[in-house]
Amino acid sequence: MSRVPRIAGAAVGAALLLFSAAPSAGATSGSFETVTIDPTGYVAPDGTLRLSGTYRCLGGDGPVFVSSSLAQGDSRVRRGVGGTSAVCDGADHTWTNTDKAEPGRYRPGPARVEATVTELSGSGLPLPRFHAVKQQDITLVEG
Repeated sequence: MSRVPRIAGAAVGAALLLFSAAPSAGATSGSFETVTIDPTGYVAPDGTLRLSGTYRCLGGDGPVFVSSSLAQGDSRVRRGVGGTSAVCDGADHTWTNTDKAEPGRYRPGPARVEATVTELSGSGLPLPRFHAVKQQDITLVEG
């Protein structure tokens, strides 16, 4: 086996390990960097889900995103809910992520949301740099 596939495999493995080792709930990589989750999310009759909140981050050299995921019912099953481009200028900004699912996938009631501000940085294989992470229980309402 040549060294190139091994090196590429090791780099991909390292990126996956870093991605799965995100800071714990509510943690941030800097005391000034934050992400919040609004206590209410909205689910429309057509299956559209909308989550929102605010974020603040500094020094994004690569592309930065606010991603979110939602667990409802079985807490082991999390579904990604969109992604929003972020600006890391130290100011407070709002984010809104949506997901269009089949009607009934999301329903009004309690849910657990995780929001993450992530930068893709580095040359070659971009690696994630976590600016802020938060988990929070919310209520989904019809709307």
